[in-house]
Amino acid sequence: MSKEENKILTAEEVGDTHMMSSIDTPMRKDAFDLSDEQKIERIEEYFGKIMETLGLDLTDDSLQGTPHRVAKLYVKDLFNGLKPEQKPRAATFDNKYDYSRMLVEKNITVNSACEHHFMPIIGNAHVAYISSGNVIGLSKINRIVEYYSRRPQVQERLALQILNELKQVLKSDDVAVVIEAKHLCVTTRGIRNENTTTITAEYSGKFNEQETKQEFLDYIKHDLMPNK
Repeated sequence: MSKEENKILTAEEVGDTHMMSSIDTPMRKDAFDLSDEQKIERIEEYFGKIMETLGLDLTDDSLQGTPHRVAKLYVKDLFNGLKPEQKPRAATFDNKYDYSRMLVEKNITVNSACEHHFMPIIGNAHVAYISSGNVIGLSKINRIVEYYSRRPQVQERLALQILNELKQVLKSDDVAVVIEAKHLCVTTRGIRNENTTTITAEYSGKFNEQETKQEFLDYIKHDLMPNK
């Protein structure tokens, strides 16, 4: 192994290359010791100090409530997918009508945040599965995507977490997930390329077969419901 290959990346380099360390979201053992209200209170204090350090006047009418608003946003909305109790109950049903082709759910909204810079990731997820005897309500697929999106994320991990959750719920290996998203840490900092999007894809089971994979990609590529 060369010296270059053996180089240990710094924390800054890991963030700039958008690397992930694990399929599981990195969580502390005491992650749930504090109540939501305690977390909001603590984040409000810390974020206020950040604003003061930047030189902002927190006595201004427009700014004085910002630390609390940001703290509430983090705990109650943007990162509420960190809480296990928010995980959707994804009940399945018998596939009594023996539908044997793939089911595709397109253009599921993804609103997440890059775990390296805490900046928004905005895009769409496309999900498909082939039933092995069970089916799931369509809205539950959206809720699974939302649950794993609402936490600091790396897009590759997000695709894997959605895929693995659906495989477990459906008891089927035949699942596919494609995510296309815009990362504001790319569009507003560093190279600042506003037109860049990132695509990640995970396939399992029959979706690793070229014909099945291509059928799925054709579905998500074409607009089958054009505007009238």
